[in-house]
Amino acid sequence: MAVTQRRGRRIMMTPGELDKFLTSRRTCRVATVSADGAPHASTLWFVWDGTSLWLYSITRSKRWADLRRDPRVAVVVDAGEEYDELRGAELSGTVEFVGEVPRTGEACAELTAVERLFARKNFGLDELPHDGRHAWMRLTPDLIASWDFRKLAAL
Repeated sequence: MAVTQRRGRRIMMTPGELDKFLTSRRTCRVATVSADGAPHASTLWFVWDGTSLWLYSITRSKRWADLRRDPRVAVVVDAGEEYDELRGAELSGTVEFVGEVPRTGEACAELTAVERLFARKNFGLDELPHDGRHAWMRLTPDLIASWDFRKLAAL
């Protein structure tokens, strides 16, 4: 995972802060490029495994169609309301599709731990119920930019 950030180094998150932040958040905003070149942004639940952001998307969505055609993506995870509370991260790169489409629960070693994390985080369950409408994408980011405006008070 490359963390390349020139401006704002004083307010960027440390690797430990970033990991804790991404692990604790539930919702992200996914930006894709539509077939006509127009940007498209949507909200989605995710899970962070310490290296990759895993996105569980409806396979009949515009987001899914966009990423099947062009797997480049930017994802923002953020928090805060007041200016001095704002914090977040933008992760960008190329998604990979993992498991069957749509996901029905076939054995897939890559998804065992991810689905357990996702089920616990979002549903309080030990096992993810599969509805035959969703499937997995993994974003192992090429670039990450982060910010934590709470650090401004110390400057």
